[in-house]
Amino acid sequence: MRAQLIALDWGTTSLRAYKLAEGGKVLEQRSLSSGIMQLPKVPRIIAGRECTDGFELAFDEACSDWLDAQPGLPVIACGMVGSAQGWREAAYRDTPANVATLGTSLQTVRSIRGIDVHIVPGVIQRSRLPNVMRGEETQVLGVLQNLPGEAGEAGGDLLIGLPGSHSKWVEVADGCIVHFDTFMTGEIFAVLSEHSILGRTQQRSATFDGDAFDRGVQVALSADGEIGPLSTLFSARSLGLTGELSATAQADYLSGLLIGHELSALACAQRRRRNSVHLPSIILIGNAQLCARYSRALDACGFARVTLAEQATEHGLWQLALAAGLITLTLSR
Repeated sequence: MRAQLIALDWGTTSLRAYKLAEGGKVLEQRSLSSGIMQLPKVPRIIAGRECTDGFELAFDEACSDWLDAQPGLPVIACGMVGSAQGWREAAYRDTPANVATLGTSLQTVRSIRGIDVHIVPGVIQRSRLPNVMRGEETQVLGVLQNLPGEAGEAGGDLLIGLPGSHSKWVEVADGCIVHFDTFMTGEIFAVLSEHSILGRTQQRSATFDGDAFDRGVQVALSADGEIGPLSTLFSARSLGLTGELSATAQADYLSGLLIGHELSALACAQRRRRNSVHLPSIILIGNAQLCARYSRALDACGFARVTLAEQATEHGLWQLALAAGLITLTLSR
């Protein structure tokens, strides 16, 4: 099967490259630790010239053999590569945003090879407390485009979650990203575990302690949790000091506590925004192990319908390339 598109998911710490055939089928993929904050530094000859630019070096390492084998393949990229610190800044587009508005707003940078790299803009939600995303918008659009029939067009009673360092919870309507919330849960967990007194008594374990995690979630959801995480977080230490929580259980307890507070706040916000006691269906995108934790906690919080999406980034980049005219509908059939 012949390739039709090179798609790049280029973030802060990693660069994932996909060679896609018709319909967005992945022919080949690779992952490099060449995110925008840790680009290659060793000069290399590219297109007959010595090159020292980190973005050029990373792009050449990721794609040179694909481009040599099939010259003229279009290239599209999403993620932090389009930030102010990226290869070329792609300005945020306002909500509501869909495949058409983003696909027709790509920024282009010409590589030393003479190849145009088309960069997807991020999305901004303007309000008293603005919210932004880069890369997640592509994943969300990939999920929407692969929902069956009218569900993909409308979004319906659906919330898309992207757990991570900065978890995103995205509301969609009529095929558009209309609202999203960001929780810094993953980064707070890392900071507390590595740079606060809570980490002093933790001992990392190779196995997941589900009981400790569930206990943390339940504390966040209980009357004790109503006072907020700044109070309950100290229990990750005090329960250890009193012998009620082993050193190897403390990290998973803290994880459950933070995720529980995140999802409790999310549930309250969803009920308020929808003016309903019913909670929406959830589609999760991301690392399988982290999504498994969130699925477990979502069930405890009353989100009964949770599914996992696969290949969201690849599907999203394919759809955006179609909208931009980099590939054609006749090729995708």
